[in-house]
Amino acid sequence: MSGATAGGPFRVGLTGNIAAGKSTVADLWRRRGAAVVDADELARQAVAPGSEGLRRVVEAFGREVLDAGGELDRASLARRVFADADARARLEAIVHPEVARLRPAAERAALAGARPGHAIVVHDIPLLFEVGLEDEFDLVAHVHAPSDARRARLVGGRGMAPDEAAARIAAQMPSEEKVPLADVVIDNSGDLDALGGAADAAWERILEAARARPAPRGGGDGG
Repeated sequence: MSGATAGGPFRVGLTGNIAAGKSTVADLWRRRGAAVVDADELARQAVAPGSEGLRRVVEAFGREVLDAGGELDRASLARRVFADADARARLEAIVHPEVARLRPAAERAALAGARPGHAIVVHDIPLLFEVGLEDEFDLVAHVHAPSDARRARLVGGRGMAPDEAAARIAAQMPSEEKVPLADVVIDNSGDLDALGGAADAAWERILEAARARPAPRGGGDGG
């Protein structure tokens, strides 16, 4: 456990490689009471029409990355950057700082109405380890699934071409290398029912860790 925060909400960094089932876990935890901040949604906001992020993407990659309506053609740009590591690095250098800028406001919005000092906020971040954010959270949870299972999900479930699926998987730090770095590992090598059970068990560990975190000196909610 990183022990990144001394008060306020208990922050969980949730990560997992493409097609590992991370979004499903985030949804299950949301139903259990977590406030969820979705980094993918922030990435979309970062390059929304009229944004500085979109202006810089167009400057870096040309107007051909825009669709007929002037919005970013995310699928076309993704195919381009996942086939070119340098292009992917240029895109990440634009988007990641914008996402970081948007994250605090998104957390406040997610926590609106939650009981102060008792809420659990889950930051759903696909590239958490790749961008070195693990120390920003009280606990890091990683959803793990073998690469062959994830490739099958991408091809069979999402209709992705095999070579594109392989490029997406290869672009991320191997899941096996993330397992020892996480505080909690959720296995998703089986079916949806098994994932639900693993997610519930992980949630109980998060609740236990949140209860065990020392209260800030002079803190307390008075109730």
